[in-house]
Amino acid sequence: MSPQLDLALKVGLLGLTTAQRLGELALARWNTRRLLGRGAYEVGAGHYPLIVALHGAWLIGLWAWVLYWNPPLNLIWAGVYLGLQVLRVWVLASLGDRWTTRIIILPGAPLVRRGPYRFIPHPNYTVVALEIAVLPLAFGLWVYSLAFTLLNAGVLTIRIQTENAALKKLR
Repeated sequence: MSPQLDLALKVGLLGLTTAQRLGELALARWNTRRLLGRGAYEVGAGHYPLIVALHGAWLIGLWAWVLYWNPPLNLIWAGVYLGLQVLRVWVLASLGDRWTTRIIILPGAPLVRRGPYRFIPHPNYTVVALEIAVLPLAFGLWVYSLAFTLLNAGVLTIRIQTENAALKKLR
């Protein structure tokens, strides 16, 4: 693969990821407002900035690493990452207007039990954890992958405990 094509693919992959994340933030904001308007409430808002900071640092760091050091692209890991996007879309489609980046509780609404939610309790977090691990591997950054995977695991531990506790109160 030519160096120009390699760089174009890396920039395209990071550009796609950046656009996706920004689009998801807009969708989440829209869904959050609508849910709050229907009587929903947020829990765990205190740790939300930590999640945003972690994800922002992960993505900005990848951009910096790729543009400055220009590591070779591993097409297999890039393909795995793109494959995860199918799962991401499945999660978003399954939750519909209840998908958000915050923990929003809508009293009286049943838990979503369709799509991947039939199989595992937190498929969105699973996809995100895999993305955080896999995308750096597409650039050969296994230490970066491991570091952010561990940081994300810490944040997700707080997040899932908070979400589960809030949902348990509804039962």
